[in-house]
Amino acid sequence: MMLHPVYISLKVACIATVICMAIGVPLGFELAQHEFRGKRVVLIILNTLLSLPTVVVGLFVYTAICRRSPLGSMGMLFTTSAIVLGQVVLALPIMVALTHSAVVAVEKAERETAVTLGARGFMVTRTILVEARFGIMAAVAITFGRLVGEVGISMMLGGNIEGYTRTMTTAIALETSKGEFAYGLQLGLILLIIALLVNVVIRYFQGHGQR
Repeated sequence: MMLHPVYISLKVACIATVICMAIGVPLGFELAQHEFRGKRVVLIILNTLLSLPTVVVGLFVYTAICRRSPLGSMGMLFTTSAIVLGQVVLALPIMVALTHSAVVAVEKAERETAVTLGARGFMVTRTILVEARFGIMAAVAITFGRLVGEVGISMMLGGNIEGYTRTMTTAIALETSKGEFAYGLQLGLILLIIALLVNVVIRYFQGHGQR
C-alpha cells in the first residue's frame, strides 16, 4: 500500500524533470547567450513565475483539460499524465531560470578563449555547457526536489485516486486527515530520504568533476 504512492511520485517527478530538462536547458542557454529587445521583461516574468503557487498552476491546467475545455476530449484529467503536465508548467521556469544563471556565471574570458583556440558553433556551445554543468546539475536536483514533494497539482489534477494517481504527498494529506499520523510520518521520512539521496548523488558527481 505504501510503495505505490512512492512509485507514482517518483514516476511523475522523473518524467516531468526530464521534460523540463529537454525544454528548459536549451531555453535557458539561448536566453543567456543572446541579447534582444524585451529580454529584461522576459527575465522579470520568469522570476515571477518561480513563486507561482502550485494550486494556481493546478487551477489553470484543470481549466485547460477539463471536459468542457478544448482539450477535454483528450481525457487527461485525473490521470498521471495530467499531473506530469501540471508539474512541467510549474517547474519549467525553475529550470530555465537556473540554467540561465549557470550559463551567465561562465566567465566571458573562457568563452573568448574557446573562440581564440579555434572553437566554432557547437564546440563553443559545448565548452560553455561543460563550464556551467554544475549549475545545471543543481537546477535538475532543485527541479526534481520541487516536484517530488509537490501536493497541490497532484491533488487537483490527479484526484488522489488510490492505486492510480495517489502520490506520497496526497497520501500524507489524506492519511493525516484521518488521524493516521504514523503512516504520514513514514511517507514523510521516505520523502526526506529521497531528497537526501538526490543531493548526495549531485555532490558526488560535482566532487569528481572538480578533480
